[in-house]
Amino acid sequence: MLGPRQCGKTTLAQMIGSENPHFSHLDLERPSDLRKLDDPELFFKHHQQDLVCLDEVQNRPDLFPVLRAIIDERKRPGQLIILGSANGNLLQQSAESLAGRISYVELTPFIAKELLEENCYEIKKHWMRGGYPKSYLAENDVNSFHWREVFVRTLIERDFALLGIGISSKNLQRFIMMIAHLHGQVFNASRIGESIGVSYHTARSYLDIFENTYLIRTLPPFTRNVKKRIIKSPKVYIRDSGVFHALLNMKSFDDLLGHPSFGLSWEGYCIENILCTYPEWDYSFYRTASGNEVDLVCTDYRQTIAIECKAATAPRPGRGFWQALEDISADRAWIVAPVEDSYPIADKVSVCSLKTILDEGFV
Repeated sequence: MLGPRQCGKTTLAQMIGSENPHFSHLDLERPSDLRKLDDPELFFKHHQQDLVCLDEVQNRPDLFPVLRAIIDERKRPGQLIILGSANGNLLQQSAESLAGRISYVELTPFIAKELLEENCYEIKKHWMRGGYPKSYLAENDVNSFHWREVFVRTLIERDFALLGIGISSKNLQRFIMMIAHLHGQVFNASRIGESIGVSYHTARSYLDIFENTYLIRTLPPFTRNVKKRIIKSPKVYIRDSGVFHALLNMKSFDDLLGHPSFGLSWEGYCIENILCTYPEWDYSFYRTASGNEVDLVCTDYRQTIAIECKAATAPRPGRGFWQALEDISADRAWIVAPVEDSYPIADKVSVCSLKTILDEGFV
């Protein structure tokens, strides 16, 4: 089970474990639990019938070959729950050692679809605070904002070091602030590196760190069968809208309404929720050098769907949007806006709410 810190992985694992009479949970950031695995074979021998949860397993990558031997010896499904907060090396190590023996689940902070299904979705609250449980469920906006501030600071100053990332926290803080100011824009490693005093390659490595720890999402450009001169670098987003707002010191919805990043915040919020709700599609953005643009292009082997995100109750897409639909041969297009009812504005082009997309899909 992979996902960012504080998104609920441990809580979910413990809920699963509570249904098993023999459940052992080891937090591999706790020295006392780490010591229990000084001799991992002995530990697992004494817990042969247990469902064992290894939390923050990236702290002990050397365990994967041992786990492989144990799984092969017991030949029993459902022996282990493995939790991790970094997906790069962890995925590679587990894939190499446990090929054919492991299944991956990515856990996110609360997404709008989950809250809709539980009848507890408040769009302004979720958009403003984001989906981290302690932020969304905080008693008030002040407490929510404080939690997010501390979360980001702790992640950079303490948690990254625990993940083996030996980089100056000051540089990482400056980098994530730069990304917050470039939220929804094309990533330019040279320009960002120059701004914070590091090389192009170092800026790229910082991006990888934040992407592998689920704080940043990159969206690749759409390139399929396009003959025009297109933008070829990815767009970058702070994945959680609440974290994005905290980085830019937006403490309330009124702060968001008056902020220059209001529209980009809505764009990032919609895109993150769509991608998490429908992970089976391929996603990209489309932009040409002349300004033809679509925020989100959704493709599979059958069709191409265009989605534009507009934070206006009466959205009016410009000429570049209509030309982009022709460029990518879109089969259907949606303009996702904070509206109550859906309505068409052209053949196979409609304005709709985010709730409609999440409830009914976009095909």
